[in-house]
Amino acid sequence: MKKLLINISLAFLAVGGATSCSDVLDKEVDLTFQNEQIFSKFENTRGFLANVYAYLPDAFAGYTNGQFLGASRDCMTDNALSYWNVHYYHSVLNDSYDATNHYFASAYWNNDLKGIRAANQFMANARASVIGNVSKAGDDNHLYDRYMAEARFLRAMLHFDLVGYFGAVPVEDHVLSNAEASSMKRTPAADVLKWIADECDSVKDVLPFRYANENENWGRINGAAAYALKSRALLYRASKLNNPANNTEWWQQAADAALAFISKNASSSNPYKLYTTANNDVKQNYYQCFVTTPHLNDEFILSRSEWNTREIELFTAPCGFSGNVNSTGRTNPTQNLVDSYETINGLPIDQDPSYNDQKPYENRDPRLEQTILHQGSVWGDPQQDEQRAVDVSYPDGIDYQALHGGTTTGYYTKKFLNNMSFKNPTTYLHACPIFRYAEILLNAAEALNEAGKTDQAYQYVNQVRARVGMPAYAGMTQGAFRERIRNERRIELCFEDHRFFDERRWMLFSDQTASSETSLPRYKQVYNIYSVVVTPKEGTVYTYKNDNTHPTRSFNIPKNYLFPVPDETFKKAPSLGQNSGWELTSAAGEKGKNK
Repeated sequence: MKKLLINISLAFLAVGGATSCSDVLDKEVDLTFQNEQIFSKFENTRGFLANVYAYLPDAFAGYTNGQFLGASRDCMTDNALSYWNVHYYHSVLNDSYDATNHYFASAYWNNDLKGIRAANQFMANARASVIGNVSKAGDDNHLYDRYMAEARFLRAMLHFDLVGYFGAVPVEDHVLSNAEASSMKRTPAADVLKWIADECDSVKDVLPFRYANENENWGRINGAAAYALKSRALLYRASKLNNPANNTEWWQQAADAALAFISKNASSSNPYKLYTTANNDVKQNYYQCFVTTPHLNDEFILSRSEWNTREIELFTAPCGFSGNVNSTGRTNPTQNLVDSYETINGLPIDQDPSYNDQKPYENRDPRLEQTILHQGSVWGDPQQDEQRAVDVSYPDGIDYQALHGGTTTGYYTKKFLNNMSFKNPTTYLHACPIFRYAEILLNAAEALNEAGKTDQAYQYVNQVRARVGMPAYAGMTQGAFRERIRNERRIELCFEDHRFFDERRWMLFSDQTASSETSLPRYKQVYNIYSVVVTPKEGTVYTYKNDNTHPTRSFNIPKNYLFPVPDETFKKAPSLGQNSGWELTSAAGEKGKNK
């Protein structure tokens, strides 16, 4: 989508607020006088649709704001912590905000609703006579139908993003009048997720499953993305947060959706597949998936866009790497996450007698070395004599801490990180997937297991494990396999905006407390956050302790399972209600408690 997202029409930009407004409750700007400027011309119409794409969620979005967001959003979970103390992520871990000043609530609510309303405006005003809708060979067959399907998917995707953060949300399937905007109500999350799945059904076979010319159309919504969104939406619908009665039919529907993708993909002339290097090197397959030609990667189904940058290198590499530019390394994986990587024998570390916590990185799942930089990891550009062992030892290790960066946990993030020279820095193409094929396989495994079909589920998670040379699973109870699937999702999908939602849809906080969970292995704890202190004595000593920055997370139930509706919005549209635990004010005498 390089052309679609970057070359937005100047004519469209000239009309200013066509897809935004000063107040998200107001009707969007009246397009009557703009129709001839925008929807009477093909390039302007295409530019308007490109602008709708710009609202898609992006796991790299924070790296554009180093002061307040320059780290992975996994820093709002038990997977990582942000070193920089003014980052907004800390407020989520501390529960130190309310509905009046919650940055993420306001940003996501406003962004998604504006994107939804832009999609509705496009669908209400785009013209087949301008776009063209003739039968032709190639990707532009029935182009008007395709553009309308793209907009419809984008509207569904943004509704899905809203549900993940807010639970019940208003379904906006048309351009709202002022009266409708001020009196809108929320639909229960499970119902919205089913609506999203139905929307995907409406477009998934209108769009090409995969574009023939991906150099030109990479990043555009295709049929595969619609199959993938349906799979994820129904998986979330079946999960405990939205399915408290554990209706197993919902799990079966989620399984069917994932299997439908797999079946359709298998019959495709150019199927999606797990990325492997040319020589299928299990010690490189996973890492290279995220740094090698992301727009030509057969595993990436949909990404927000490509970004030619070195910001990710600057914000993730260990802080001791410096030259003409300096690293700050502010996304620090936790010991909780590191401990979740099994031994090479395919066992959790607390169940394998061969594991030695003083040689903690030996004989582990190869994804550990491909995702996380730790004491002794070899990093740095060898061509510029920058290659060396990472040293996070306390207190004088070169990579422990610096003025503007460092590690609070003893770890840095390697995933998505190119081995850039800091003496002669360059830029790299980066793309974080919204959907990739590994997730579809894990969706199928989870849903089948929860539907009571454990024996049918193994094959899908085992494909993901085989890519990195890990032993296959077999012969487990449903409960034991549930734990392994959840662990597999955690390590396979880390730093891709999954853990925040997985923690909540599984309701991991409800079965334990900060004190009760201390008897569990660190990788099973969600309240207590752990780090490693590396001390150079007679040999290197590893000491595991609660992190100094966030030793314990604050998580109030049910409040923190969802973000609040922004209070200003709630006051103007009291019929929206407020999520439980976030009530601050009474609007028109009403306090809602939608979930």
